[in-house]
Amino acid sequence: MILVADSGSSQSDWMLALPDGKRLAFTTKGLNPFFVNEKDIAKVIQNAEEITPYADRVSEVYFFGSGCTSPDRREMVSNALSQLFTHAFISVETDLVGAAYATCGNRKGYIATLGTGSDVSFFDGEEVLPTRQGIGYVLGDEGSGVWFGKHLVTSFLYDTMPADLMAAFRTKYRINKEIVIKNVYQRAFPNAYLASFAVFLSDHIDHPYVSELLKAGFTEFIVTNIKPFPDYRDYVCHFVGSVAFHFMEQLREVCEEHGVKIGKVLRRPIEELFHYIIQREKNYEIQL
Repeated sequence: MILVADSGSSQSDWMLALPDGKRLAFTTKGLNPFFVNEKDIAKVIQNAEEITPYADRVSEVYFFGSGCTSPDRREMVSNALSQLFTHAFISVETDLVGAAYATCGNRKGYIATLGTGSDVSFFDGEEVLPTRQGIGYVLGDEGSGVWFGKHLVTSFLYDTMPADLMAAFRTKYRINKEIVIKNVYQRAFPNAYLASFAVFLSDHIDHPYVSELLKAGFTEFIVTNIKPFPDYRDYVCHFVGSVAFHFMEQLREVCEEHGVKIGKVLRRPIEELFHYIIQREKNYEIQL
């Protein structure tokens, strides 16, 4: 039985291939190893009631997650998974690798994530090549949920947001300076907290302030993360993530303005990723 996971900082999507040919899909909280330790990751997985009855029969686990960018982080996740899936081969890769499999398949192209955080890389048909991008929510994450949430919160606290939006924002969230500071600087998952405010953009999508903010965020993402690649015009760029999906129209406009050829836009890549892994493993078994 093969288990595939696509994990962001806010949510993890899982899909298991059952013996009868059906699939079991479930979700857990995000398992970014930069924000949760091995013990916490193991606890989340072990508390997932959907997978527990099948744990001993899972033979392969393919986990693709944000934050799995270094050998020690990947080992942390792998060790946590092995505590439940004791008989399974376990593979841990970055979420960009999973996104590349889900969108590019075996073709060359750029793959970008725009969800809680943001990142981009080039997939050469076999591997996701290393880049300077993906420096996290404090230093980067342009055009992500964190980026938009941060701008909304700061404009609210500084009282620079348009009056009508100020009133709506205050009613929806009922926050103040003290609440924000406590959640950002003293509590866990500050990136997910900031990204949660991005929902406000969908509620007021037709407001000029929101339109300008979306354009600014996507422009900064493209200028900072995509245009530095000298051949970015030669390949399609696929996007994965809730921000890219929900604001697809605005993203397309900015991409067109900057000469970026946009490809697939997936909210969550788990379906396509699961299909790719299952087909790849079947082909591998046949070749053997």
